[in-house]
Amino acid sequence: MKYSKLAFTHSLHVGSLLVLLSACASNNEQKIEPETQASTVPNSILKGVVVERRKQDQRVLQDVNESKEMHAVHKVGIESDSLQEKSVLSHHRASKLSSKAAAKPKAKKHLNYFSGATAQLASSVVMPQVKHERVMGFYPDMDRENYAQFVQNPVKLSQSEPVSTFSIDVDTGSYSNVRRMITQGDLPPEQAVRIEEMINYFNYQYEAPKTTNQPFNIHTELAKSPWSGQHALLKIGLKGFLPVEAQRPAANLVFLLDVSGSMNAPDKLPLLKKSLLMLSRQLTAEDKVSIVVYAGASGVVLEPIAGNQTFEIEQALEKLSAGGSTNGQAGIHLAYQLAKQAHIPEGINRVILATDGDFNVGTRDVNALKKMIEEKRKSGTSLTTLGFGTGNYNDQLMEQLADVGNGQYAYIDTLKEARKVLVQELSATLMTIAKDVKIQVEFNPAHVSEYRLVGYENRALSREDFNNDKVDAGEIGAGHSVTAIYELALTGHGGASVDALRYQLETTPTKKANTDLAGEMAFIKFRYKAPNQQTSQLIKRAIVRPEKLSDFESASTDFRFAASVAHFGQVLKQSKYIDVDDYQVIIRHAAAAKGKDELGYRSEFIQLVRLASNLANHSG
Repeated sequence: MKYSKLAFTHSLHVGSLLVLLSACASNNEQKIEPETQASTVPNSILKGVVVERRKQDQRVLQDVNESKEMHAVHKVGIESDSLQEKSVLSHHRASKLSSKAAAKPKAKKHLNYFSGATAQLASSVVMPQVKHERVMGFYPDMDRENYAQFVQNPVKLSQSEPVSTFSIDVDTGSYSNVRRMITQGDLPPEQAVRIEEMINYFNYQYEAPKTTNQPFNIHTELAKSPWSGQHALLKIGLKGFLPVEAQRPAANLVFLLDVSGSMNAPDKLPLLKKSLLMLSRQLTAEDKVSIVVYAGASGVVLEPIAGNQTFEIEQALEKLSAGGSTNGQAGIHLAYQLAKQAHIPEGINRVILATDGDFNVGTRDVNALKKMIEEKRKSGTSLTTLGFGTGNYNDQLMEQLADVGNGQYAYIDTLKEARKVLVQELSATLMTIAKDVKIQVEFNPAHVSEYRLVGYENRALSREDFNNDKVDAGEIGAGHSVTAIYELALTGHGGASVDALRYQLETTPTKKANTDLAGEMAFIKFRYKAPNQQTSQLIKRAIVRPEKLSDFESASTDFRFAASVAHFGQVLKQSKYIDVDDYQVIIRHAAAAKGKDELGYRSEFIQLVRLASNLANHSG
């Protein structure tokens, strides 16, 4: 029965083609030379159209049958924990099937070569429309988006390289960007995953200092690793001082907004305007707001006004529309000029750059832009970057500009994320309590045979950079928490990945002065500058090896959750340094460490891991 219907359909198609061919030839009689009329539509081309028609009908029937089979399999075999997850999974195989229907380049080549009367015929033939959905799996826009390339930190021997030095990082853009990719149905590319930004996206219950005499408190914890039974994790946490809202200094904010054609999408300029409107409603009469826009050229949309003039700010934002090229350099110059004009002594002076990072006019070299921002920060004005959109997103540029501008980088994928960054964490986003914060850890080879810093690859510093106040490092905002995790191979516990040398002594030289330090496994030093100072201050702390290493399940809630996030990041990066890459283990550990979670961010993380697990299981 199915074959007879298909044959009947083909006969109709052939008849339709002949009628259309006759009509096209009639309409072009007076325009076509007599000697070319006979060759206008060769039999070989007509035969090719008919054959292509038959093949497409066969593929459509095959797709229908396979879609029915796919639906039955999904109905029985896939369990989801959210409606969004179900929606992504339900069209996964349909996406693959539609890509099969589109994968016939030779047949398309025949149809694309029609000309004259045959071109009219080709445009008249109605082919079945197949919606081309992207196949669920690894990120399809990798070639159009820009991410920095870096290699994961290697395992290092304490005997030969006992010192590790790096800059702190409070950026969170990588986590929200990775979340966007996964919720859209794609696992992120490895370069998009920066584990330190994933860990630091979440708040931890570290005790904050009571005064600004020391702007942050230090917390350390040691326990077994969840991804390697023979290794331990050392967690180092910092918690910044959080003033009450009334103590926040007045802020001079310049909104530097990209209104170029690349921002013409719902998740770009419209979301940007709503996000900044939320921020403006948190400001007071003591604050100042101005708006600069840039596309092919730049201009001032709103001169500096009081922060509580919400209506004027809203009106200025609502008038914005996207169009033109992107001259980011000109916009940045103008924004800093306006910031200087409205400068508040002893206040917060900050440019907030909101864009997809697609600079295509003016200075496009990353190093040149960084140099310009570095020069501008000397005037006392910081730069925060807010990333928007997908498809042409420049993550590398957004992160690096914020780093050299003494600011924070966040990626805004939803209005909920805008509220987190610009409302709930407003003080941390705007107010810097310590700058150029560096961490240096020296491991005692008598207790630690090997170590590896998880994340912070693009924050590494040379050993001599720690004491050099001219070397730039990261900033901590008011109330910010910063976490770093080291994976350790402790002596006597196995787990060493590097064999001992035959001709070298593997023990440290014994010195009488070091007998009192025998119990120390590590020595941590911190350097930071007060926001308005150029000379750093030093904090030191020794970590004593416990008699018994705590099991992972006995560690604090914050330790277990931070380790679960680090574990997830390494699985996404397909790290060679983890023994366990089971998503279910991560889900179980994170769920047990969820804690109070009043705002639901940890619960959201658990759902994200579940969704990533399904994507990984069905991407092949």
